[in-house]
Amino acid sequence: MILTEFDYVRPAGLDEALALLTGVRGARILAGGQSLLPDLRTGAEHARLLVDIRRLEELRGVRRDPGGWRLRIGALTTLAELATDPLVLAEAPELAAAARSNGDPQVRNLGTVGGNLAAAGRATDLPVAAIAADAVVETAGLDGRSALPAEEFAAGSAPADAVLTALLVPAAGRAAAFEKTADRATRYPVCATAVRITPDGPRIAVTGATSRALRLRGVEDRLRGGPYSTDAVLAAFRAEPRELFVPGRGTSAEYLGHLAGVLTARALQRAEQALA
Repeated sequence: MILTEFDYVRPAGLDEALALLTGVRGARILAGGQSLLPDLRTGAEHARLLVDIRRLEELRGVRRDPGGWRLRIGALTTLAELATDPLVLAEAPELAAAARSNGDPQVRNLGTVGGNLAAAGRATDLPVAAIAADAVVETAGLDGRSALPAEEFAAGSAPADAVLTALLVPAAGRAAAFEKTADRATRYPVCATAVRITPDGPRIAVTGATSRALRLRGVEDRLRGGPYSTDAVLAAFRAEPRELFVPGRGTSAEYLGHLAGVLTARALQRAEQALA
């Protein structure tokens, strides 16, 4: 039983959806519904109007941008579609792996890229992979489209009353990886790391163990040029401030820092092997 009352509308296009979201106080987007609907049932969230965008085909699918150097992933692409898409598997494997790690088949079949990126207050898997990939989040509002680096979007810098339309991901080949230790009950990450090896050095991001998905530039600097051995990666993580890692139920900052280092070492070694 849902504990809140709300109206429901299914707009015919993106412009209509934006007008509804900006014109009705308390309007909320309904896409996959994997976070919003449970919260409405418990009363953790409230809405006056649900704007169902699930049939907006312009927000679906994966394709190359015209320049060919990055992928455009529509916000309504499901996690199951993302996990198996040939372009994503070939050019952004950390995103495919992050999508595969989400929940169970039902969640992946309904949950969307946009919903996973925008889930507030939850450590989800796609933001950390998007940050490591140097991806850009595209949103649309009544004033037009805008783009934010995934790291800034994860920090809450998205414009108000905007709809997330796409994730733009530089194509990297297979030099990227994702690792995760999940909470057994919820499948949310206790800690998840994503890496991408570039000519300028590794890009490394962590979530679950931190207050939000973060890029760890200090660790990157210490590992620039290698090696990516477990000992070297753990030493790089030990040099990070302990307060970076936020203890959860049954964990400590020391444990989470060590776990993040172990997962990052595994991911870097897998990404390095893919280059060989």
